[in-house]
Amino acid sequence: MKTMIMARQCIKFSLVFSFFFLISLTYAQTSPKKNDITPIDSMYFAKDRLKGKVVIITGAARGIGRATAIRAAKEGASVVIADWLEKEGKATAKIIESNGGKVLFVKTDIRSTGDCNNLVAETIKKFGKLDGAVLNAGVMDGVHSGDPLDYDKQSALLPNPVDAASDEYWDFVFDVNATGTFKSMRSVMKQLLKEGKGGALVTVGSIAGLTGLAGNPAYVASKYAVNGLTRNAAIDYAPYGIRVNSVNMAATKTPMTDKAFEFVKEVKKRGITGMGGAKTESLLMQNDSKHRMSTPWEQASVILFLLSDEASNLTGGTYATDGGWTAY
Repeated sequence: MKTMIMARQCIKFSLVFSFFFLISLTYAQTSPKKNDITPIDSMYFAKDRLKGKVVIITGAARGIGRATAIRAAKEGASVVIADWLEKEGKATAKIIESNGGKVLFVKTDIRSTGDCNNLVAETIKKFGKLDGAVLNAGVMDGVHSGDPLDYDKQSALLPNPVDAASDEYWDFVFDVNATGTFKSMRSVMKQLLKEGKGGALVTVGSIAGLTGLAGNPAYVASKYAVNGLTRNAAIDYAPYGIRVNSVNMAATKTPMTDKAFEFVKEVKKRGITGMGGAKTESLLMQNDSKHRMSTPWEQASVILFLLSDEASNLTGGTYATDGGWTAY
């Protein structure tokens, strides 16, 4: 009797196993094919979308700002590049000129009210008006952008959790990201109000301004400040036809991100532990066969859409251009 019961159990187990095996085999045969998403071509642009517009782009010497400036010029805008990296800024301007675009480079430190006012004054002197701006300039730590990482010499300027963060690190990041965005926005707004024809501004935030980001409190807090400023300005300037929106990206292939990953490797090498590795990839990065980051051109595409008349009904938005980072 015992043998018969065991035999029946074995048969049941075999049937159940066979059933699930057939289901898994069928699913494997019919499972949809995985596909990578091809990034937008760096040469793509929307012809004449910004024709006749004059646009200031801060932090346009490298990375997202550079891509945005190059494409904006191709779309018909007269572009003013503002950056404290003079060599790289002039190099970006030369690329635009070689493509037949209209461009001006103005060396600018957005922490300085004088520099921000001069930026607008030089824009008016060259092009006679201003239609909008991309307030992109920003930093991730207290080291001057363009300087290579030297962990030992720069330790006081590098990101740390609150208890270990220095005044120098906090003050520098806030001066550039929060105060600098405010000062450059103020100079641009005064000119747009003076001209009285409306306009559009796009600020550059980060996923750090929509969620938390381990180990970099000044960057997170300053990007929340940028998004708060964006919403405030959208409310105050809607009556004057001025739209204000922000874009908020996850990892994007830029010199700033390259340096950030170099910093993370250095921290790991030194055995410093924390929550930094809890989440490192967006949905799209995670599911890409090469785990690629977004490109500056993908970010430029959304930025210029928001700057253009195609986004006429959009203001006060903090758009997650983050490959799905904030979706999970």
